[in-house]
Parts: sequence; structure tokens; C-alpha cells
Amino acid sequence: MLRITGNLSAVSSPAAASFSAALRLSVSHTLALASPPSHPRRFSTFSRSLFGRHISSLRVRPRVSSMYPMRLSGFSALKARASFSSGSSQSREILVQHVLVKEGDSELFAELQKRILDGEDMSDLAAEYSICPSKKEGGILGWVKLGQMVPEFEEAAFKAEPNHVVRCKTQFGWHLLQVLSEREPVKDIQVEELHSKMQDPVFMDEAQLIDVREPDEIATASLPGFKVFPLRQFGTWAPDITSKLNPEKDTFVLCKVGGRSLQVANWLQSQGFKSVYNVAGGIQAYSLKVDPSIPTY
Repeated sequence: MLRITGNLSAVSSPAAASFSAALRLSVSHTLALASPPSHPRRFSTFSRSLFGRHISSLRVRPRVSSMYPMRLSGFSALKARASFSSGSSQSREILVQHVLVKEGDSELFAELQKRILDGEDMSDLAAEYSICPSKKEGGILGWVKLGQMVPEFEEAAFKAEPNHVVRCKTQFGWHLLQVLSEREPVKDIQVEELHSKMQDPVFMDEAQLIDVREPDEIATASLPGFKVFPLRQFGTWAPDITSKLNPEKDTFVLCKVGGRSLQVANWLQSQGFKSVYNVAGGIQAYSLKVDPSIPTY
């Protein structure tokens, strides 16, 4: 069974709660299992698939880079790393993991950095020491893009190389962060453009059209050519999705207003689908802007 979570768990530290709110992360539509993972410091199977393949196996020995001056022993010899060599910062999304400690905990911060350099997993350290609510997910903040984080954190994250741990200071404390992966965001398609494409028989034959709404919604309103993959039944169709759909083909995802379809579109992209489009505004927008004969609900 699946549920949709929209808020980070409350924590006792006001700074940590404020930090999570201030980041305005794009995790408000994160899918999660109804039951907690068997081990609190490991990702569930679904979380690993949602965030991208093989997150649990990202146990490379990270390098720590100094993004900002800091008077702690051992930091002076650390060098800043080059930024990503590909992709536009404006459109690129990055999957970020971090550990947050209070500004005054310089000894703990130095210890955590050393332990990461010695090969300890950041997920474990975040679960034990971080004051950010993301500690429950091993420090994973989710996929973020420019404009969603406080400036100091954003600058450090978007200049970091993948799997190279960097440090930065914000109003919430000191962070050790690393970028686990990067991607270009899922593309939106407007309903008018989709309607125009659907008039072409070649498009209808070649494109993969999927509707992630529930059966009762489909019975009320639907579009021709769309195959139904109900989000609530994710566990039944997700494991063999590449046998049901071709990752090489253009894939268009529809729901009522565009939220659920974006979740699934992002997940499909993480599974290696090359060209995924989210129908902006969903079937409701299609009814209002294209075909009023389609019922709204």
C-alpha cells in the first residue's frame, strides 16, 4: 500500500524545522511506503527506485572539499573541487544528501568529516548526528533545483562534483553535503500541444500514453489511447515497468491536475526512460482548454 507524504516530520529543534521549511525542497510530493523500512538507516526499496537506481550502493570513498574558509584543524589543506562539467545550472536538478550540526559543535563537525574521509557512510552519520529532519532518510533532501535552497547551501551544492563531500555554513549551522546524482527535470507538455499531437495517427501509434489516476476517475473522464497505471497500484506494475513500456520511446503521463503524473514521470526518468513528459494541468486542464465535453470532477 502506498501513501503520499507532503510534510517533513516535526523535530524538537526549531532550527532544524526552519531549515527544512526554508529550503522549500521539491519533496512535497515524495512517494513513500505506508510501513516504515525495516532498518531506519537504510532506504526502502521504493525510496531507492524513486530517488534513482543504486542509491544504496553509493558507497564511494568521498572526498571533502572546502567551499568556504573555516578555522578547524585539518581543513586548511583541503581543496575546492570543480563544478559539474555538463548541464545547465538553471534547469539541472541534483539529488542532495547532507549532515547538519549546530554552529557551535565544531569538534563534532571535524569528527564527522574525518569519519567520512575514513570511509564511513554519510547515511549512517546523518541518521545518528544530523539535526535536520532529513536524518530519517539518511540525510537525503531529495531532488532540488536552483531557487529552492538558502543561498549558501545552494552555492555549495551546485558547485560540488558528484560524490565529493563539501562543507558550508548557513544560518542553521554547518553542513557536510554531497550530490549523489544529477538530471535534467521532466518536461511539461501543455494540453493544447498534446491535443494537436494526438490528431496524428503516427504519434498515437508510437507514443506511450499512460494515465496514473484511479479506476473510478477513469470511469468519469478519460482520453483515448491512454493506458491505465493507477498510482495506488504502483507495487503491482512498477517492478517490471520496462517490459510493459519501452524506455526508448516518448512517454506522456497524465493525471487529474498534474501532481501525481509528475511523481510518476520523475520516477520513470530515474528508471532510465529517455524522454518523459508530464501533461501540465492534467485532464482537468484538457477539459477546460481543449474539449469541454470531457467531464470535470
